[in-house]
Amino acid sequence: PPVIRVYPESQAREPGVTASLRCHAEGIPNPQLGWLKNGIDITPKLSKQLTLQANGSEVHISNVRYEDTGAYTCIAKNEAGVDEDISSLFVEDSARKTRLGIGNMFYVFYEDGIKVIQPIECEFQRHIKPSEKLLGFQDEVCPKAEGDEVQRCVWASAVNVKDKFIYVTQPTLDRVLIVDVQSQKVVQAVSTDPVPVKLHYDKSHDQVWVLSWGTLEKTSPTLQVITLASGSAPHHTIHTQPVGKQFDRVDDFFIPTTTLIITHMRFGFILHKDEAALQKIDLETMSYIKTINLKDYKCVPQSLAYTHLGGYYFVGCKPDSTGAVPPQVMVDGVTDSVIGFNSDVTGTPYVSPDGHYLVSINDVKGLVRVQYITIRGEIQEAFDIHTNLHISDLAFQPSFTEAHQYNIYGSSSTQTDVLFVELSSGKVKMIKSLKEPLKAEEWPWSRKNRQIQDSGLFGQYLMTPSKDSLFILDGRLNKLNCEITEVEKGNTVIWVGDA
Repeated sequence: PPVIRVYPESQAREPGVTASLRCHAEGIPNPQLGWLKNGIDITPKLSKQLTLQANGSEVHISNVRYEDTGAYTCIAKNEAGVDEDISSLFVEDSARKTRLGIGNMFYVFYEDGIKVIQPIECEFQRHIKPSEKLLGFQDEVCPKAEGDEVQRCVWASAVNVKDKFIYVTQPTLDRVLIVDVQSQKVVQAVSTDPVPVKLHYDKSHDQVWVLSWGTLEKTSPTLQVITLASGSAPHHTIHTQPVGKQFDRVDDFFIPTTTLIITHMRFGFILHKDEAALQKIDLETMSYIKTINLKDYKCVPQSLAYTHLGGYYFVGCKPDSTGAVPPQVMVDGVTDSVIGFNSDVTGTPYVSPDGHYLVSINDVKGLVRVQYITIRGEIQEAFDIHTNLHISDLAFQPSFTEAHQYNIYGSSSTQTDVLFVELSSGKVKMIKSLKEPLKAEEWPWSRKNRQIQDSGLFGQYLMTPSKDSLFILDGRLNKLNCEITEVEKGNTVIWVGDA
């Protein structure tokens, strides 16, 4: 059956202003949307003042009146069933300014600590300085390193845990800090193996996976897990079982993200250095299950993406010794058998949150390829976009004009533009003059030296850092919203929604 979310769940508005209520539904096949007000279909009441937009996924009320107060129910129907959710609108004189509260903020981790930023007016809500102490401890957020004139922070990877906590790695301090969203304070430091560089929050089992390199040269990498991640008890790490006794070769790991429809993930994969195989692991027991061999395809996996439509994993392969990149390999998520190549598509795969679009980025060729996946798991012909931007990171954003559609934003690892593509039409646009990114060598922790971060399912804003600024983009208007200067190396960005 369909799964549905409305935004906002409730809002207060003063008479005369505009109100908008949005509904996002997913299902196989794509559900039809309808709206009721206080239980009565609103279609007959549509007027200049009350309109439906984006194929019925948004109710737009201009010049609101007291009588517009009500419970607006969005209903999604398809052959498999029905789901509904309510968005409440209150029209009152001095509408309590619906403050954003503590949610709906970007958290940016940079050299001078942590900034919490409200994207609409680009205001700072809080600045956690490097010298600030951890709640109840003597420890500082970023202790001064020997030989450093100034107290500076070094961050690598961060994850949002249920909009309650943010976990973030400090690779030079061999630890993970936990930021409490409610109090906007750092509440705990968790020791890890040396040089922690990548985190992933596995929501299905409420645990954070930590990849550490052991040294800056990646000589003894390990995987650790922090369990009960959203609980308030003190946290610690546990080691995963070595895969075939070879702990020291973990190059990366991949755990599919849960979506509205797929709420539970059982398995993940470990990638070993220079090995043409995927090691499948059970997330519950953190143990090795089996090896999926990719030797026949000459594919040493470098990146993965998953779609629940057809249940495929797409595997992006490393360039071979000549620099040529083999095509992506497709693996069947149910049987673990290798299906074959994804035609001639190469590069890093990204899948849209609804599973329908596969976007592959081949940096060597300067090619972005977009494939549509049907509800039956059939993969349609790709359309190509040529770009010399060297895409560093990609964000998907639900379209504001069409239901069930997505746009992508790609940040560049070398240039000052962001690529915008409307996936349904193939329309391409550049958002320009976003200053130079950090140089790749100044960001050793991952291949993404310029992050781009969306703001969740209904989010209008995206953030991308340059070397010493932050840029907030408005995804509805497709343009720059603002620049925040004097934020050095702010390449670790997290969005926190409404908890």
